[in-house]
Amino acid sequence: MNDEHPILAIDHGDARIGIAATDPIGIMAHPVETIQVKEGYPIERIAELVSQRQVKQLVLGLPLRMDGSEGDAAKKVRAFGDMLHQRLPDIPLHYCDETLTTVAAAEKLHQAGKNAKSQKQIIDQAAAVEILNSWLEMN
Repeated sequence: MNDEHPILAIDHGDARIGIAATDPIGIMAHPVETIQVKEGYPIERIAELVSQRQVKQLVLGLPLRMDGSEGDAAKKVRAFGDMLHQRLPDIPLHYCDETLTTVAAAEKLHQAGKNAKSQKQIIDQAAAVEILNSWLEMN
């Protein structure tokens, strides 16, 4: 088994957090779940998933501006990443540019026959898959 996988990817949002993961050997990324932020403690749920899936690394989508700079949204994600790292200090945490991942995910879901209403339940997971695939291609 590869000692770098599985990897858990996180698409952070104010209302929902999309989660995706690689298989144990890192061949494919697949959707896992959407965490409703208002319904609980997303850091604890992520910690549970890390434990259940024996996750070796975390990838957190970082919303950069089109010019590559960081704005308020990126600051929020970095603050979330700091809390995540405090909770899971032994799991390496990486940031990956998530620019246009939701757009790409929505397009793929549309091509798969999902309309806008049915996309809402899974768009965050699909965006997390896009983040993870992007990170895997770069590493």
